Amino acid sequence: MQIRLSPSMRSITISSNNGFGLDLTKVKGAAARHVSYRTLFYTVLALACLLPFVFILTAIMTLEGFNKCSSLDCLGRRLGPSFLVRVDDGSTRIVKDLYKMLDRAKLEEVPAGWKIPESYHEFVTDVRSNKYDAKTFTLRLKAMMDNMDREIKKARLAEQLHKHYAAISLPKGIYCLSLRLTDEYSSNAHARRQLPPPEKVPLLTDNSLHHYVLPTDNILAASVVATSLVKASLDPSKMVLHIITDKKTYPGMHSWFALNSLGSAIVEVKGVHQFDWLTRENVPVIEAMESQRDLRSRYHGDVSGMDMEDNPRVYSAKLQARSPKYISLLNHIRIYLPELFPSLNKVVFLDDDVVVQRDLTPLWEINLAGKVNGAVETCRGEDSWVMSKRFRNYFNFSHPLINNNFDPLECAWAYGLNVFDLSAWRKTNIREIFHYWIKENLKSNFTLWKLGTLPPALIAFRGHVHPIDSSWHLLGLGYQEKTDLNSVRKAAVIHYNGQSKPWLDIAFHHLQPFWTKHVNYSNEFIRNCHILEPQ
Repeated sequence: MQIRLSPSMRSITISSNNGFGLDLTKVKGAAARHVSYRTLFYTVLALACLLPFVFILTAIMTLEGFNKCSSLDCLGRRLGPSFLVRVDDGSTRIVKDLYKMLDRAKLEEVPAGWKIPESYHEFVTDVRSNKYDAKTFTLRLKAMMDNMDREIKKARLAEQLHKHYAAISLPKGIYCLSLRLTDEYSSNAHARRQLPPPEKVPLLTDNSLHHYVLPTDNILAASVVATSLVKASLDPSKMVLHIITDKKTYPGMHSWFALNSLGSAIVEVKGVHQFDWLTRENVPVIEAMESQRDLRSRYHGDVSGMDMEDNPRVYSAKLQARSPKYISLLNHIRIYLPELFPSLNKVVFLDDDVVVQRDLTPLWEINLAGKVNGAVETCRGEDSWVMSKRFRNYFNFSHPLINNNFDPLECAWAYGLNVFDLSAWRKTNIREIFHYWIKENLKSNFTLWKLGTLPPALIAFRGHVHPIDSSWHLLGLGYQEKTDLNSVRKAAVIHYNGQSKPWLDIAFHHLQPFWTKHVNYSNEFIRNCHILEPQ
């Protein structure tokens, strides 16, 4: 074969080597097979690019043993786009039929009396041995999956119930601590010394100082709040901590703070029995709540009326609402702060499950603009679970009394760190509104909201809340395991609200160290009560 190029004619002539058939194979102009230089150039260029690619693919297929399928088919399955794949009409039809059978199975009832496979292995063995038709196959698959869903839900509900009992119980070590310190109060004069010393008593009503109020019956928790508050403060000498506890815990609480000084900070420990204002006449709602037999049984561990068909998260919320703390006077004490501290103009309120990580002095400089309550709003934030709370999350809007008076989308706010302007509060009827709605909930057999102090407070403080920056108060460490650790480190106050308190075994272990680092595990009483640092 010979190829001759003719520049003048811009053509290619092809002939055989022996010259035979020369006239038949000559290509001239447009008469026979005429190819332009430009076309030839692009053809050669394309082949130059394609041939190495084909060579590489051939090598790969040879190495991987693709000799049992056509190169195009292998190319499409392994490396090529979908249009190179040869469609297997039979397989596609089977998959489509399976989808249809699965859709139909959703509407079918599982026959009663079936023995349901409890694992995938049992299911496969069952199908192979009985050679079920397609309909029976899908029904048995549905039955197995439904059964597994029920078992998982039961396990989650059981977990929530066990967490509930763990959360409302008092750990042995903390109970021991209270008993030992109470005994110390009766036998050790130093444990009974006056708090604060007589010469500092006038400072308890000095409005130039920063006053913090902490109600609690948990001595260990109180020690952590107090210790972290002092450590974070740039000037502890300007700090006054008012601790309020119940009658039975008062001796032990007093002993702890009498024996463990907070340096220049001033500490006062008072029992509710020492406030003359807290009488049944002034607090009629609490008496009514404590006298309710149904209420006592409902909120002291009785879960017989709980609906086991609830979503586990809903079930958990209902269990938490049954905590005995919600009918405790200590839990309601915050609504009476203006009367309990008549000489103070402003206080910062702290729950006992918080840790202070930053100096709180700037809180006293916030202008509340005439409002009563400086609080973090909980309807906006990066955490879509913790920071998504509106009125609809707390109230029963199917009840006409709620539906006719409130907006379900109204933003909620948090207790735990609150700046209260007591002077502005005394000019309002917040306490009276709080009492009114507590009574309405009692009359409606607790159908307006789950029991607690926040729902009636959301109503009573409407129009009196000044939002403060969310960096002051990070919530959810007691029920949100996925809390961002960087956010925890940056927050001024972190709050273990929820069931998983940091002093319980059910605490989230990666969040515990922010609390445990403020516990003095070398203290004699803590050591003797075998309160050990988590490993």
